[in-house]
Amino acid sequence: MENLKQSILELITDTSTNLPPDVRRAVNAAKVKEDLGTRAALSLSTIAQNVVMAEENVSPICQDTGMPTFEVKTPVGVNQLIIKQAIKEMIAEATKTGKLRSNSVDSLTGENTGDNLGPGTPVIHFEQWEEDEIEIKLILKGGGCENKNIQYSLPCELEGLGKVGRNLDGIRKCILHAVYQAQGQGCSAGFIGVGIGGDRTSGYALAKHQLFRKVEDVNQNADLAALEDYIMETANQLGIGTMGFGGNSTLLGCKIGVENRLPASFFVSVAYNCWAFRRQGVRLNPETGEILRYLYKDEEVAMDLTPVAATDDAGEKRREVVLEAPISEEQIRSLRVGDVVIINGEMHTGRDALHSYLMDHDCPVDLNGGIIYHCGPVMLKDQEGEWHVKAAGPTTSIREEPYQGEIIKKFGIRAVIGKGGMGAKTLKALNEHGAVYLNAIGGAAQYYAECLEKVEGVDFMEFGIPEAMWHLRVKGFAAIVTMDSHGNSLHADVEKSSAEKLAQFAAPVFK
Repeated sequence: MENLKQSILELITDTSTNLPPDVRRAVNAAKVKEDLGTRAALSLSTIAQNVVMAEENVSPICQDTGMPTFEVKTPVGVNQLIIKQAIKEMIAEATKTGKLRSNSVDSLTGENTGDNLGPGTPVIHFEQWEEDEIEIKLILKGGGCENKNIQYSLPCELEGLGKVGRNLDGIRKCILHAVYQAQGQGCSAGFIGVGIGGDRTSGYALAKHQLFRKVEDVNQNADLAALEDYIMETANQLGIGTMGFGGNSTLLGCKIGVENRLPASFFVSVAYNCWAFRRQGVRLNPETGEILRYLYKDEEVAMDLTPVAATDDAGEKRREVVLEAPISEEQIRSLRVGDVVIINGEMHTGRDALHSYLMDHDCPVDLNGGIIYHCGPVMLKDQEGEWHVKAAGPTTSIREEPYQGEIIKKFGIRAVIGKGGMGAKTLKALNEHGAVYLNAIGGAAQYYAECLEKVEGVDFMEFGIPEAMWHLRVKGFAAIVTMDSHGNSLHADVEKSSAEKLAQFAAPVFK
């Protein structure tokens, strides 16, 4: 039992902190495709640095370690209850030591369990097989990309693509639309798993199962292999790019599976995964519980750390502006989309629970001229009772769209940091009240954690660690202006441009 638990803990730790070689190769290849100095190239350079830092620090690549999902295959006669218990104990241990963020929340009360255990958490799927070894696969899929999963019921009609029939060409249109609708909110460039058929439940399970395939493998079904190739070529012509900044790399992998369906139902289910594609697997000795080998460690792959200078569309060095709260309206009005902002001094984290609370309550700190960071960090307390940041990348901002404009107006906030951009309501508030939206690089949890010098305090711990309001002192925190105080939004521009490009692929391709 102890060997088994240690093997599972090693699997969890490696999955959270060490990007697999096939994913590293895909990220490196994407960086080569981008024009030097562009926002996309700069983002991929930051991503590469973050991957190396996570491995060296043995800390989470991304602070959102998602819903741990295990696929376990056992020989006949192996006690699955013992494996299940070992998994749960090691999930709790990995959470305690900061390898996982506490992500299990009561759906009715909003209370965080604190140990990633609870009804339905973690997800464990068991299957018996005829081989002699135990196989355990794990995927950590964050909430930002999980929210961009999508399921289509055919026939239907999709904006820009027209009628979608119950055939291979209809499936093609659904997959392209799935990539389009994710934009940068799922931390593109991403990977997708597609499930054709099944019912609503099994279709999604099939889609997520495809994410356990290696990036370079070839589908055994010739029609699906051709479709995967087509999607990889075509999706990267949409121009969404890394973080939704525009660029040549929008999709890093596409894997498609198929199951039989009911005559009345035809579902196409798409599981979207961010660039921080954290999945790993092991084979275990069923007698000792020791690891025999890893499933996704075919070779050592170094990240491409070639420096990339930030330049604008004309090739000139991109303007950098240093800000420190309290920020004046004049400083904000001087910023334009594309500027790089370097933040020093104080900022405060705030996610869903805090934004909802602040709509009807006062804030325990003065936010006038201040900075809100959409972030749910991984935090650990030392023996002296001091908190330390273990991982702190941005969370998807669009969830705060119902609140953000009112919060900016009420508290005088000057800068909002997140990822994926926000909508028209927030853009209007930025213009009216003199504020700006800064896009940090999604998933770069170690890169940004290094900028956080000190935890000054915390409020609302009753919301749980990810949702609490952390007061942080930062130095050299870099982000890009993607929504300014003059009504300009890079996210709206990229969405409009990619919609126009999507419409070019409406004509049938497959029979």
